[in-house]
Parts: sequence; C-alpha cells; structure tokens
Amino acid sequence: MRPQAFAKVADRGEPGRRLAFARPMKLRKSDLEILATSCAIFLIFYFGSKSPWTPEHIAGAILLAIGFIGWLTARLQIREFFAVTAQAQGLVTTGIYARIRNPIYFFGVVLFAGMALYLTLPWWVLLVLLLVVFMQVWRARNEARVLEAKFGDAYREYRRKTWF
Repeated sequence: MRPQAFAKVADRGEPGRRLAFARPMKLRKSDLEILATSCAIFLIFYFGSKSPWTPEHIAGAILLAIGFIGWLTARLQIREFFAVTAQAQGLVTTGIYARIRNPIYFFGVVLFAGMALYLTLPWWVLLVLLLVVFMQVWRARNEARVLEAKFGDAYREYRRKTWF
C-alpha cells in the first residue's frame, strides 16, 4: 500500500487540537492543456522578441497577450464543463461567460491573429485564420443546439443576454 501525501492546513499549536489535512490536488487533463498552451505562448514571445519592434510586431504582441489572458480566464472559469466535443455537462453563466457565450473560441482567434502578426508570418496565414473563424462559428452553433436541447428556456435566456 502506497502512503498518500497530505498538506497541512492549520497548526495553531494548541494542545490537544488535531491538525486538519487536505488531500493533494489532482491535476486534470485540462490543467495540463492549460500548462502546455502557456508554455507555447511563452516560447512564441521568446522567439518573437528577437525581431525588430515594428508597429505590426507591437500590435501582434498586444493581441497575443489579450487573446491569451482571455482564453486562460475562460478555460479556468469553465473548468470541468470543458469538452472538445459538444456536450451539455453544465451551463456556465458567470464570469466572462456572463458577457460572451464562447470566450474560448473568440479569444483563441484573437490569440492566433496576434501570433500571426507578432511572428510576421506569411500572408497565407490569414487564410488559415479565416478557416479557424469559420470552424469556431460552426462549433459554437453545434454547441448551441446541444445546450438548447438540454437546458431549453434557461439557455435561450442566456443566449439572449450574451454575445457570440
């Protein structure tokens, strides 16, 4: 039997008081995806920083930062309800999701556009960006159908109050 590690939560040094322990945090697959994406963004900034700071480079850095911060915020707020395929596990209506229905898709496109500008990628990357936009819109519509089928009026009201 393998011993489990526990983190000490409180120790006030009071005699006779038992210490409380919390179970160790388990990493989820989504946590590892967030970590991998964060490392990739760091590498993009690192390699792109060697380029001259043109207006295009600066605009790309700003879009890249906004896109990453928005994407990360959305991923952290959706947590266990995130799925690659359209599934109605829950309806998140707070935080950034109170304003934007699909912030992961929206900020993902902003991040990709920023990366294209920051790294001064060739013009044809804009065609790839356009393809990504169409793909995200298609995915958002597919998710909307699944969520509306499960949550009905609650989802329709949420959709009425939010953008994209």
